[in-house]
Amino acid sequence: MDLPIVYHPKYVAPLPPGHRFPMTKFRRLYETLIADGVAHPAQFFQPELPPLDWIELVHTPEYVRDYCEGTLDPKAQRRIGLPWSPELVERTCIAVGGSVLTAELALEQGLACNTAGGTHHAFPDYGSGFCIFNDMAIAACVLLAQQRVNKILIVDLDVHQGDGTALIFQDDPRVFTFSMHCEINFPGTKQHSDLDVPLPEGMEDDAYLQTLAAYLPDLLSEVKPDLVFYDAGVDVHLGDRLGKLALSDRGLFCREMQVLSTCMSQGYPVACVIGGGYADDFAALVYRHSLLHRVASDVYRQYR
Repeated sequence: MDLPIVYHPKYVAPLPPGHRFPMTKFRRLYETLIADGVAHPAQFFQPELPPLDWIELVHTPEYVRDYCEGTLDPKAQRRIGLPWSPELVERTCIAVGGSVLTAELALEQGLACNTAGGTHHAFPDYGSGFCIFNDMAIAACVLLAQQRVNKILIVDLDVHQGDGTALIFQDDPRVFTFSMHCEINFPGTKQHSDLDVPLPEGMEDDAYLQTLAAYLPDLLSEVKPDLVFYDAGVDVHLGDRLGKLALSDRGLFCREMQVLSTCMSQGYPVACVIGGGYADDFAALVYRHSLLHRVASDVYRQYR
């Protein structure tokens, strides 16, 4: 058996030339995984457009309608940071479908990885920081509504706090939110996750991995989740424009191995999304994102 990976060609929508969001990384990640022999085409699952009522489990109907119809007011549109287009609407919804499918595959097979996802700055009634709809939150709510799970742990290791996710689940005991992020970084106003671990600027591999090891095993024992969502943002890397931490490629590799093997060895299924990454060196950025799928492929074979 091979690791299930989720991808759709429409994960890429056109953006204006020179836009700072690296939209084409999703397609390049897919191509890299195949070119490097990490995955073969038959391993990939293609998501479908989710019904709007799935999205409305998290987001207000007014916000969903205004975004999808392109009638969001200009200030709210600027806060998202991505110019509206029908293609971007479709891309946003397909990516949500991708994270739901990733979660379903993880429940069935123990581990699954999306090649997008991690839009954790999206709030119930507005988007922020390149995030429009909160894919992990929606996927969690879909599985809970379908009674396929009772308890979910969200492990958010993107360099930025998962503020939207924290707020969405602040009063929901079924979802435990854990965010380990750079303290002095976007968002300026932090929300309260169930567990926040703010990190100092410039933290390097060993201190980071030791900090993670101090929390994750205990969390799993306490929460006993039916499913773990893992946001594997690579913007913790030394070479990231928006990060302010100082992990190396090796540090990222060890982090993915630590998270996935800690969960899988104890029998907790994991649904992975790729989160943020904003390096000037595009090829290096795509490689960093691919470390998740490289490690996941090895861990999947080990624990299947």
